[in-house]
Amino acid sequence: MKLTQLLERLEYEVVQGDDQIEVTELINDSRKVTEGSVFVCISGAVSDGHAYVQQVAEKGAAAVIVEKDVEAPEGLTVIKVENTRYALALTSAAYFGYPAEKLKVIGITGTKGKTTTAYYLQSMLDACLKKQGGNGCALLSSIEYYDGKTREASTLTTPESLELCRHMRNAVDAGLSHMVMEVSSQALKYERVGNTHFDTAIFLNISEDHISPTEHKDFDDYFQSKLKIFDRCTCACVNLDSDHIEEI
Repeated sequence: MKLTQLLERLEYEVVQGDDQIEVTELINDSRKVTEGSVFVCISGAVSDGHAYVQQVAEKGAAAVIVEKDVEAPEGLTVIKVENTRYALALTSAAYFGYPAEKLKVIGITGTKGKTTTAYYLQSMLDACLKKQGGNGCALLSSIEYYDGKTREASTLTTPESLELCRHMRNAVDAGLSHMVMEVSSQALKYERVGNTHFDTAIFLNISEDHISPTEHKDFDDYFQSKLKIFDRCTCACVNLDSDHIEEI
């Protein structure tokens, strides 16, 4: 596919090279870069993908997507965006053919009860859909990911956007029509679900939690991250017994 196809929903600047080049894969892990791939440089808590531009070029990457100025070898296309996490979400959606748009997606957030609620909903929907002749409902939880093709132990409550789109693509290809997923505050804060519009967003509760140097600096940061789920949903379902309900 052409690089422009991956970038079609993004605002970007071509710093070096050509956005009309042919590319093979979309990667956000420098260890997995192969010939012709596009590497998205993510600034993480432990390492910064921008530090690996030279390394991925030597591995044969065709392009890098950055949010900072970088020194890049000649022949490597450099695309600059405002936020590479958001860019990864949108390019992942494009790479997998916008699978979220082919599913009914229910997202569940809250401090407590996400997993239990996800399993209840997935079980009920799966039974109803199969009774109607459908193929069932996918599940992404803090325990496991099930997408109609694979069932595997989860690594994050909400997978990174590239992996999320892969599971959604599998669900669509397997004929599943619905997906129930847990949506963590980190996923909302760092755009892991930047490619996803929720048909229904469920807000269970909010309490003091996940406050640390590596997660949220304070309760307000945590709370505001949770509230972002309402920016990307059609229908909102809220627990009226929750603390802070007036703000919610």
